[in-house]
Amino acid sequence: MNEQIKYYEDKLNYELDSSDLYQMIINNENIIVIDTRTEEYYNISHIPNSINIPHRTMDKKITKDLDKSYLYITYCDGIGCNGSTKGALNMSRLEFNVKELLGGLDWWIRDGYETHGNNAQAKHKISCGC
Repeated sequence: MNEQIKYYEDKLNYELDSSDLYQMIINNENIIVIDTRTEEYYNISHIPNSINIPHRTMDKKITKDLDKSYLYITYCDGIGCNGSTKGALNMSRLEFNVKELLGGLDWWIRDGYETHGNNAQAKHKISCGC
């Protein structure tokens, strides 16, 4: 197989964008979205129905009740934060199936999707060009 093709196939196996995540949510796919930031930041604003497991606390004890048949999507603040990568790595080490949300909460909001929390934002008209 062409190395370049393999690279992009592999990349899509581990990442998704906010439009992909939104489609998975409305299609009611077997996913669980994990906000990997601290509880303080989660309470300010987060993706609806996401759960909060800060990447620094992810271990067997914290994740023992999570169903390994689901796909877990990790996210953090955005492109300048690697908490989602650390969370995805931790969850992978714990043998969960994981993808990382590109651009994190920042791109989720930029794309016009709703957030929950103390600083919640309503959904805006979405026009994805991709």
